[in-house]
Amino acid sequence: MAFIRPYRETDFDACGHICIETVPPTLAASPAAAKLAPYIWTHPYTFVSPSTCHILDDGTGNAVGYCIGCPDVHAFAAAYPKYIASILSAAVPQPDFSTRAPWTTTITTTTNKEEANADSKPDGVEVEIEATNPLALAQNAYRPDWVLFEGQGKEALTARWRATMHIDLLPEWQGRGWGRQLIDRFVASVQSSGQDYGDGEHIGIAGENKKVVAFYERVGFRIIQGGEGEGDITMVRDIEV
Repeated sequence: MAFIRPYRETDFDACGHICIETVPPTLAASPAAAKLAPYIWTHPYTFVSPSTCHILDDGTGNAVGYCIGCPDVHAFAAAYPKYIASILSAAVPQPDFSTRAPWTTTITTTTNKEEANADSKPDGVEVEIEATNPLALAQNAYRPDWVLFEGQGKEALTARWRATMHIDLLPEWQGRGWGRQLIDRFVASVQSSGQDYGDGEHIGIAGENKKVVAFYERVGFRIIQGGEGEGDITMVRDIEV
């Protein structure tokens, strides 16, 4: 029977897999970029703040979902160099920073049968699509300040709602009520962390993933203006002391 448990170091690869399997379409379109996603949104949190990282176990020891994060993004950023030295630098070479890479790029791909049917195009046709730029991800992996604090209103946002989280479940485990339970477990761990989480937590949602907003509203989040990139959504949830 499935259950929620604390993160273990042996969950490292499984959590990376979950992250890659649940990335939004523009990330999935570039396998090279998708491979880097866990090094920005998953592994930093499980390394720096494992006590606020929670795993959905399928009952046989396998991680099939998670809710991971930290109580205070400012303390998290201060500890980030340890993550770079211990985890990131061994897996992702430090990229060139002479020019900041654009977040998206155009790539050429070949349509498969499923895509061809969906778009009414012949199978095996080369098309140009927008995809996330792997260099941009590599640069962001080394710059937590870009990820956490950059953007209009982000300074005020992170000063007030200092905690943040990421939740992902493999598709076959979605829609079963585990998401709410994982978030409740995360919130409880933030409350008992002893860190300054301000008024609560904030999350960012990519514009192409707006379908999840209704779920977050059901579990206590609300949309606020400020802090999001163009087309993206910022939500917050107050956490009582």
